[in-house]
Amino acid sequence: MPDSADNRTTIRDFLISRRAKISPEQAGLPAGSRRRVPGLRREEVAVLAGVSTEWYTRLEKGHISGISEDVLDAVARALHLDEEERTYLFDLAHAARPKARRNPRRTEAKVEPHLQWLIDSITMSAAFLRNGRLDVVASNALARALHEPMFTSDTTTANGRANFARYHFLDPASQDFFADWEAGAAATVALLRAEAGRHPDDRLLRELVGELCTLSTEFRAMWASHDIRIRHEGVKRLQHPVVGALELTYQPLVLPAPSRAVHELTVYTAEPGTIHEERLKILATWSATAIAEAAHRSD
Repeated sequence: MPDSADNRTTIRDFLISRRAKISPEQAGLPAGSRRRVPGLRREEVAVLAGVSTEWYTRLEKGHISGISEDVLDAVARALHLDEEERTYLFDLAHAARPKARRNPRRTEAKVEPHLQWLIDSITMSAAFLRNGRLDVVASNALARALHEPMFTSDTTTANGRANFARYHFLDPASQDFFADWEAGAAATVALLRAEAGRHPDDRLLRELVGELCTLSTEFRAMWASHDIRIRHEGVKRLQHPVVGALELTYQPLVLPAPSRAVHELTVYTAEPGTIHEERLKILATWSATAIAEAAHRSD
């Protein structure tokens, strides 16, 4: 069961962080003078949302249980929340409901064989499944070759499970591997923050966040910003130790799984006719050769 005090703290910090980002001018209000805090005052948000200052102050203290969706929508509009931030606010409200807190814990979902077969059948693109904690739960050979520095990192567990967040923040080599390390790090934290809003009862997620906050000052600072990312797609630039610079596009696809879990299938591809496509083909050949040699040695 998620700790209700933790939930209230998360709600408070999120709303305060969003309020601080909006200037009076952006909200269509006079700037005034002698502002002691950045952004809007509580009473200004209350006016914009059409609620009393006392009511909004109570909300900002984390008392969100039982609030109607219409009122949450009004607050989201007043704070200029984007769609992902709005979804996160609604997730926090859902988690605060007593009935939601009695829901059974989410358990680790098994990767069914047919999903592994699907991933393995993708031979010219790197494909992997990850869970909401950013653990890689299944991958094809090219994905393992592409992320070889992560899979061989000390941050990968003894049973071979890699985690993007641990690698990003706890292995200094990740800053050489990810060409856009800072942007990727921010997206990684924002994905975990959104997952925490959806599943505050996930003990393993809380332990992961606690570990990263303890061991990484960068993660701790980014976590405190309360930025949210639900979908992550676009272009990834990597500096691979075997084939050099790679620029790949990636697109996620959410796959429902048993036990209230969700797996996300991500596929990395290169633009046809580019040097990046050639290098990805070289990496696929290198991977196949390495696998064949390993199989030969084991005979």
